[in-house]
Amino acid sequence: MAQTIIRPQEGEFAPYYGQYVALVPSENLLDYFATQQENFASLLSTLPESKLLYRYAEGKWSIKDVAQHIIDSERIFAYRALSIARNDPTNLPGFEENDYAAVAKADDRSGKEMADDYNAARTATITLFKSFDDSVLARKGVANNQPVSVRALGYVIAGHDLHHFNVVKERYL
Repeated sequence: MAQTIIRPQEGEFAPYYGQYVALVPSENLLDYFATQQENFASLLSTLPESKLLYRYAEGKWSIKDVAQHIIDSERIFAYRALSIARNDPTNLPGFEENDYAAVAKADDRSGKEMADDYNAARTATITLFKSFDDSVLARKGVANNQPVSVRALGYVIAGHDLHHFNVVKERYL
């Protein structure tokens, strides 16, 4: 199946997601997924709990909240990719990240547990995207009332992760 997943073009994703697609520094998405997995899981498992609970301002998420958001989003984007890959014609729903965060109870989980959860989600994403051939990667569907390709969803996953990883490094560490 696919070994190289080429960068999606405009029209394969909602304009909002362009910021995430543009962040991905590699044309080798599968390898980049693996590199991200190592970096983010290592961060979660090595920071002390007190740092994982840190909020840089009142009303902002903790690092654990950010990590849970990344995990939740990855699963949602991967589900969208699977649905479109299987020719599901459903307009896949959007989601409200703050509503998810409000009930996720991320701060009650250990850093190790979150690292394990992130690893599980990312491993599943890698396995899923490895199963797609070029024709499936180019397939388009609709999510949150916007057209999107399977390939674009892979880049959105990687870019979204990188965006939040950068926020953590800049504002929390």
